Amino acid sequence: MHLYSSAVTEPVILADVVRSGFVEGHHRGSVVVSNPDGSVEWSAGIVDEPMFPRSSNKPMQALGMLRNGLPLTGELLALAGASHSGEQFHLDGVRAILAKAGLDESALRTPTAYPVEPADRDAWVCAGRAPERVAMNCSGKHAAMILTSTLNGWPIHDPATEQDPHAKWGRDDYRSPDHPLQQAIRTAIEDSAGEKVSYVAVDGCGAPIFAISLAGLARSFGLFAASAPDTYEGRVANAFREFPQYASGSTREETKLIRGVDGLFCKVGAEGVFAVGLADGRGIALKIEDGDGAKRSRELVTAATLRRIGVEAPVIDELLDTVVLGGGVKVGQIRPSALFG
Repeated sequence: MHLYSSAVTEPVILADVVRSGFVEGHHRGSVVVSNPDGSVEWSAGIVDEPMFPRSSNKPMQALGMLRNGLPLTGELLALAGASHSGEQFHLDGVRAILAKAGLDESALRTPTAYPVEPADRDAWVCAGRAPERVAMNCSGKHAAMILTSTLNGWPIHDPATEQDPHAKWGRDDYRSPDHPLQQAIRTAIEDSAGEKVSYVAVDGCGAPIFAISLAGLARSFGLFAASAPDTYEGRVANAFREFPQYASGSTREETKLIRGVDGLFCKVGAEGVFAVGLADGRGIALKIEDGDGAKRSRELVTAATLRRIGVEAPVIDELLDTVVLGGGVKVGQIRPSALFG
């Protein structure tokens, strides 16, 4: 067993970009596999320093809400932990969550956005529609935050900042890190990761993002994936497994991976983050250092890590087949580095 050494001080090469037999670039990053007991089975790069999981934190955010009375199940629970694509069933689901609080989409404090799914975005633009809060990929999470706050009698908006689009947070804003909801979410993240949050910042959706280590993120996903179905953690993982299209989108790689590997659940995060939980309690977390520019290698490295620890499925072969085009035809590939054997 390879254990992480704190002597590692920088990311490592995780993928090579090959064009016509010539290695023209690399994707560097860090990756860790955790055992069911939370210890590190294998790692490369920096895995015990603070990082932002970004949207990979959403299952733990959903845990904090379930602990405080969030009544969602099935596809709506998956949507509460989603970075959705803005397909019509996503928007309908967000509105259904808000309706349980007696509210509509005007209560959301997400930024406005177009749908992520290309076909839905094109139809939206062709219809002359402007960006809307409900289409933003985090609107399911925000709707669940609003519902949880309403059920607990917690405020959701601060009148002092209501009319100021540039205001960070008001004290009574459900997005404030001092709000009871966000304090509960922070506790859930720390409990799952087995470590304390080291830094708090503003995520892209305007809600707080809590820094933990990559190893802590892997532990969290292993814990969720192996939890009994009647636990809060197990309920979240099973919602993702049963309704992956609600947790991401109909055509997304996450949906393909969940459907293609028995017992797996996963969540992508911005800036090159990907986290996976396996039914046996192992977890995987990785971060590609070139952030969102590394979308083409994030799933590839995830698949290579799964294969390295003995997981096989046709979807893994599919994710490893990442091509480089020249003149519209395949002239090379993005391949896992020698680190993966």
